[in-house]
Amino acid sequence: MSHTLIDASRTLSTEVSRLAFKNPVTHVYNPLEYAREPYERYLERFATGAKRVVFVGMNPGPWGMAQTGVPFGEIETVSGWMGIRGSVEKPTREHPKRPIEGFACTRSEVSGRRLWGLMAARFETAQQFFSDHFVANYCPLVFMEKSGRNRTPDKLPAAEREPLFRACDAALAAFIAALSPAWVIGIGKFAESRVRRVIESMDFSPPPQTASVLHPSPASPAANRGWEEAALKRMKELGVW
Repeated sequence: MSHTLIDASRTLSTEVSRLAFKNPVTHVYNPLEYAREPYERYLERFATGAKRVVFVGMNPGPWGMAQTGVPFGEIETVSGWMGIRGSVEKPTREHPKRPIEGFACTRSEVSGRRLWGLMAARFETAQQFFSDHFVANYCPLVFMEKSGRNRTPDKLPAAEREPLFRACDAALAAFIAALSPAWVIGIGKFAESRVRRVIESMDFSPPPQTASVLHPSPASPAANRGWEEAALKRMKELGVW
């Protein structure tokens, strides 16, 4: 199964690398290219067998997946809790305010620390969590403006957004088909909307149930008031946990 998903991710990487983006986007990172080694180790180790729950995020953060290739994957979590390391190269054009240092990066991805912190607290080991859960990202690209500010995929103009979303939809469909989950949960409303669209286009009987949890971004006041508690409450309300 992991080989199927590796093939799907390589196809996605090739397709999105051909796309062009205009101002205000000045730099685009594709960790599926320069951090492919740890990302594929993540798939090989944990994308095995059917999963009851698949979480889907939006796109990489600058100090998480952008550094390690693993969704929401800040260094301490990926190298420590998951036991994954690997070679990370440099993107073709590097933004001076968003350097790629791979596993040598000393910055912490707040969203990743919150997400994986909850999973580690609840499931103790990565093997326990991944036995019937998985975490993926919808879009593999990081978009940055001249200032270094992130620009999320939903803020791209339609002409740029539509071909990107077609490629990402196809890859997400491949992941859902391979992992055959009972639940697909968007981490944030944007991810939930893409998940619903993809599942509606697929031939499932019965289809996976869909929902969302609050995104753990530090840009969210609600997340800053206690994301772990809010996410745990939501998962229990849904009956997933």
